[in-house]
Amino acid sequence: MAGNKPFNKQQTDARDRDPQVAGIKVPPHSIEAEQSVLGGLMLDNERWDDVAERVVAEDFYTRPHRHIFTEMGRLQESGSPIDLITLAESLERQGQLDSVGGFAYLAELSKNTPSAANISAYADIVRERAVVRDMIAVAHEIADAGYDPQGRNSDELLDLAESRVFQIAENRANKDEGPKSIDQILDATVARIEQLFQQPHDGVTGVDTGYQDLNKKTAGLQRSDLIIVAARPSMGKTTFAMNLCENAAMLQDKPVLIFSLEMPGEQIMMRMLASLSRVDQTRIRTGQLDDEDWARISGTMAFSWRNAICILMTHRALRRQKSVRARGVFSANMAG
Repeated sequence: MAGNKPFNKQQTDARDRDPQVAGIKVPPHSIEAEQSVLGGLMLDNERWDDVAERVVAEDFYTRPHRHIFTEMGRLQESGSPIDLITLAESLERQGQLDSVGGFAYLAELSKNTPSAANISAYADIVRERAVVRDMIAVAHEIADAGYDPQGRNSDELLDLAESRVFQIAENRANKDEGPKSIDQILDATVARIEQLFQQPHDGVTGVDTGYQDLNKKTAGLQRSDLIIVAARPSMGKTTFAMNLCENAAMLQDKPVLIFSLEMPGEQIMMRMLASLSRVDQTRIRTGQLDDEDWARISGTMAFSWRNAICILMTHRALRRQKSVRARGVFSANMAG
């Protein structure tokens, strides 16, 4: 069997950086957590699915650990055991045994891991450090683009920055969306039911729509629900949707963010003023108002809903842009 030279934990690939620079700022990582994951898998092959849901080979900091984890995946797919002998022979056939530290290092991984009991927690640590490293890499990329924009303006650079950061977030979210057992879902469901039972309410457990019949059918606007208002043209879809926003802001003091892809903000505001002040929308749009109309409009403008509703006009319906704006509005309202 090839090479028994143990792998030196200090010999990381360091992304081929200058050793002096790497010594100043070493990217976040946990060699111990990575070793515990690999050693735990050799001790208990049944934990592979738990680990594979959390990390991929690229999440490991050192190249040898990435090679070892990749080979473990091949063995798992082929139905072969992931033990010291089988793993070493498989790596030797791939010509990678020496590069990962030889048989001695694999034996060290297995020997120094007492059990696989905490392997999921160790895998979470590996992934967490990988995400931070990705953030650092993206920050360097954004900085380089700023110093050398290559003809891109500030809007294009912001677009690049947002897309790269959100790519990290989406990759992490995808790893969190693994299957859950019925027991896990059932526990959360029962806890929610108990919470609703303990809290007095009038049948509305979400955001009050302001429409009694609609509340009876939906129990209010629920968290994470996608609600589509559909009807033929000129049937009042926009007015109804705006009423929902107004009621959420006025009845429950909920922050509301409106994305308008077509209608200008001023036109949306005219609709809202007409609805809330009970002044005919045509008179508002034409400016043909009397003193009573102005009094109603002035009274409407004094309501607290002004700080709760934000309108964003955008012709580029990008999900990541919406997410950025939504988080900004949420943070501003939480801070206020």
